Amino acid sequence: MIILFDSTYFLTRSQDLSQYLISIYRDIHKFPELSLEEKRTSSKVAEELKKFGLKVRERVGGYGVIGHLKGGKEKPIIALRADMDALPIEEETGLPFSSQNPGVMHACGHDVHTTILLGAARILSEIKDHLPGSAEFIFQPAEETSSGAKAMISEGILDEVDEIYGFHNLPTLETGKIAIKYGAMMGSVDKIEFSVTGRGGHGAIPDMSIDPIVASSAIISGIQSIISREISPFEPAVITIGSINGGSSYNIIPSEVRIEGTVRTLDSEIRRKIEERLKELIGGIASSYRCLAMINYINMIPPLVNWDNNVDYLKRAASEILGEENCIEAKPILTGEDFTLYLEKKPGCFFWLGSKPTDGKEVSGLHSPKYRIDESCIPLGTAILTKLAYTRIGNIST
Repeated sequence: MIILFDSTYFLTRSQDLSQYLISIYRDIHKFPELSLEEKRTSSKVAEELKKFGLKVRERVGGYGVIGHLKGGKEKPIIALRADMDALPIEEETGLPFSSQNPGVMHACGHDVHTTILLGAARILSEIKDHLPGSAEFIFQPAEETSSGAKAMISEGILDEVDEIYGFHNLPTLETGKIAIKYGAMMGSVDKIEFSVTGRGGHGAIPDMSIDPIVASSAIISGIQSIISREISPFEPAVITIGSINGGSSYNIIPSEVRIEGTVRTLDSEIRRKIEERLKELIGGIASSYRCLAMINYINMIPPLVNWDNNVDYLKRAASEILGEENCIEAKPILTGEDFTLYLEKKPGCFFWLGSKPTDGKEVSGLHSPKYRIDESCIPLGTAILTKLAYTRIGNIST
């Protein structure tokens, strides 16, 4: 590949587009939409992509949008992905472009991701005559419900893709840095739902009842022994019970308690082991208290595991934009990301983009009502993606 456009070009062009990018970001931030409701956002994305001359598919897997940029040849195809949905949170930032939709907020920065990907689409469209292959821009709905990637994949969006890359902003990481990790980087996401059924009665006559609340208390305490005594302390894993519902009055023993929780791990084998042991312990403890447990274990998404070669490609491109010293190793985390479903099918990687505000005010993390970013991370993210895509399009043999 003859290098016609170097990292300086992509960084300078991204900085030139800062005003455009920030206006897009603030507009999307102002009108957030929940998962599976991204109608306005997806329409705006499609409108911008059409301005760039891209072939656009809408309503993919819900409100998903695909922008296809054909270069000199159809193949290879490098895919870049951003998510679009917001969260059911009331914004408390006080920003002049705060959410105008009550109870809904871009508290995870998917508006940042969408904007950065639009910037990459615009810049690459400007140089399409110099691209030996093609680029696919994937704007995904419903990441927060872990359903958007699965829905889009089911419509065949990865069939012709050679590599795929994604990212997430991180407000606790300094702007101008990225964090990336070889191998497992983010956790699996599973949900467990179970009911514990006994026999209801008067709270003052417990011997005439079978108390599911007492049994549920023992279950909740007992299942933590899976983590503390059956999983190596060197293997990250979490079982969290987040919802308990049972009873109607202080003096009534209910017939049933309903419980929900989540399981997270970085290892697929440990994930399978925890599922088996949870079912055994919940059923066994319930039985020992003369109760019946009905269990529904839902496998949602596996751990996010980066491909080593693609981590190398990303680090090389980002180092040319930010400097090698600003490409640091990410610590694994047990939050989930449905980008992992793309990585199960195609080579690629996922990285954190620093977005930490520099105004001296308190920094709030993801999913906080006070979450905010340093807007200068947007052109930097755009430059990294364009450099990465441009380089990879020219270096894949087909």
